[in-house]
Amino acid sequence: MNVTALDWGIIAAFFIISLLIGLFTAKSAGSSAKEFFLSGRNMPWWLLGVSMVATTFSADTPNLVTDIVRKNGVAGNWAWWAFLLTGMLTVFVYAKLWRRSEATTDLEFYEMRYSGKGAAFLRGFRAIYLGLFFNVVIMATVSLAAIKIGGVMLGLTPVQTLLIASIVTVVYSSLGGLKGVLLTDFFQFFIAMIGSFGAAYYILDLPEIGSLGNLLANDVVATKLDFLPDFSDPNIYIPLFIMPIAIQWWATWYPGAEPGGGGYIAQRMLSAKDEKNAIGATLFFNIAHYALRPWPWILIALASLIVYPTIADLQVAFPDIPVDKLGDDLAYPAMLTFLPTGLIGIVLASLIAAVMSTLSTHLNWGSSYIVNDFYLRFMKPQASDKELVAVGRSSTVLLMVLSAILALALSSALDAFNILLQIGAGTGLIFILRWFWWRINAYTEISAMAISFVVAIFFEVINPKVNWILIPENQAYLKLVYSVSITTIGWLLVTFLTQPEKDEILLSFYRKVTPAAYGWKKVLDRYPAEKQEQGRLPKEIGLMLTGTVMVYAALFSTGFFIYGNMLPGFIAAVVALTGGFVIIKSWKSMR
Repeated sequence: MNVTALDWGIIAAFFIISLLIGLFTAKSAGSSAKEFFLSGRNMPWWLLGVSMVATTFSADTPNLVTDIVRKNGVAGNWAWWAFLLTGMLTVFVYAKLWRRSEATTDLEFYEMRYSGKGAAFLRGFRAIYLGLFFNVVIMATVSLAAIKIGGVMLGLTPVQTLLIASIVTVVYSSLGGLKGVLLTDFFQFFIAMIGSFGAAYYILDLPEIGSLGNLLANDVVATKLDFLPDFSDPNIYIPLFIMPIAIQWWATWYPGAEPGGGGYIAQRMLSAKDEKNAIGATLFFNIAHYALRPWPWILIALASLIVYPTIADLQVAFPDIPVDKLGDDLAYPAMLTFLPTGLIGIVLASLIAAVMSTLSTHLNWGSSYIVNDFYLRFMKPQASDKELVAVGRSSTVLLMVLSAILALALSSALDAFNILLQIGAGTGLIFILRWFWWRINAYTEISAMAISFVVAIFFEVINPKVNWILIPENQAYLKLVYSVSITTIGWLLVTFLTQPEKDEILLSFYRKVTPAAYGWKKVLDRYPAEKQEQGRLPKEIGLMLTGTVMVYAALFSTGFFIYGNMLPGFIAAVVALTGGFVIIKSWKSMR
């Protein structure tokens, strides 16, 4: 592919603007740890919402979607579409609770909700477990996508790609803190959207494709178009649809789609001006993430089935790509090599933006755990703000180095996605219930974390040797059922066999966040003077379901129009607009 001086100029301008934003925000970010990690808790919903979308618009996301579509068709996307349910639950139930907690990180929650050594252990261990281990794995998958894009589109070696991407990202992330990340995300979001839509539009007109109509009429592509899987074969529809929509969304923990909110989503909510801005940010994120962005990626993935039907075709076209990096996910950057001068510069800048926006968020989020929940809490409680910012900047560099090393060993983003889902299986229900059920304690979470990890190791490492005992052929989805069941039964037993938290801890938390009192009644009844805030939980659950239907309707309305099915498209559009009207009418009562 021919990358001209114009294309390099576009890419250089992108790098320069990103660095200037980091320099512009460096002074304010360095003034205090809370400014570095929370931007002074004064951020508007639109900036936070766009940042969330930009963060999840990672370079590995279109690669992942391409991998899914080539293997399982459009319906395979339910593996991540199902997370809309937990996203909308966060919007209407948990966003205001997180903002009301006024924590610095979501791990600080542990010593608000629980007490004693168990709470301290949870906070410290998860600071390293999530901030270092999980975070490095996620960043490594992003870096892996960058390696594949750099190799296919620019002919760069993996090391060259990682050096270019990581150095610029580390500089503006470590200088500008969260405010620098947010402002850079805002700029990068629009570059990324222009790039993805522009690429899809051009690729559909390639001689090999002909047009959108020709694409959809192709025999290979036509079998991949259904929104729902084939319900005649349980080995297809159970793992592709039933498992994600019935179990996965509430039972598993995955960064960016945590049940009850968490991670960098919680960080954004905690930095909002107020509760309404926290709600607005997460609502915008879920609409844009699920309804606005997927179709350009899906169309390019479908087009790749015509140009590169098999992985062998990709290997022939790109013989210099290492064998361990070959996979269906490589088809996305492979299709982008057909783009013309100018557009290729924009698309390359958009992909670089996707890489950098995700890496920068994970770097800031991960270092916030290391600084606030480990260093400040356990190593040096008297540390000054200047020292904390310095540690935050140092840990930013460390996280990037570790993730780059791991990226060189990975081969597939989908493999990493499945492993992380397995490790978090069975823990999600705790994150939903701990705000509303007084009986959950620190040992509930410790046991769930330990059990889910052991079960994941068993199924991912040992299970291939005993597959015939536990999991019949073609029913690998049972791993998730077993994992969720074993972990859930385990933490429930631990919950009832251990002592609940002390009343003063429970009452302090309840007064701070004022959740609906349904699950707190047994404690509150012991204190008649305590106000039992019933809240608006039933209405919030109703709005969650309304919002879910609204976004799915918008997603499928777009799909129907693309497929040329006008009547279903209009019906779905009306459903989406009706859902939006209900939410807007209810907005004034959200607080």
